[in-house]
Amino acid sequence: MLLSVLNIIFFIAFVWFAWLNVNDKDAWLWVSIYMVSAILCGLAAFKYYYPLIYMPVMGFYLIYAVILFFKKDGVWDWMTKYKRQNIAATMQATRPYIENTRECFGLLIITGSLLINLLVSYQVH
Repeated sequence: MLLSVLNIIFFIAFVWFAWLNVNDKDAWLWVSIYMVSAILCGLAAFKYYYPLIYMPVMGFYLIYAVILFFKKDGVWDWMTKYKRQNIAATMQATRPYIENTRECFGLLIITGSLLINLLVSYQVH
């Protein structure tokens, strides 16, 4: 029951995050990323698990997160060069390191949600 509620919360959050990305220049990428995760969490809320889909999706998300972590004006630069300046002050990402850091953390959050469902799917089957 608790996992179903958590997956419904993830579903709603990821649909909302996708909606927030509709007007971005790279909307095709981020709306897809969030909607795939929303759909998988929505299905998991009703106990439909797809471990063979979770694995490559999580792999893509983690590889992309690592790229965002180490790229110029990525998370590493935010932590070291920019001294962890506030990335949540406004919704507008006025600097590249803000956008890259938020995107990296978003990828880690959705990967975590899918990892929970992957682990549960092994217990169910």
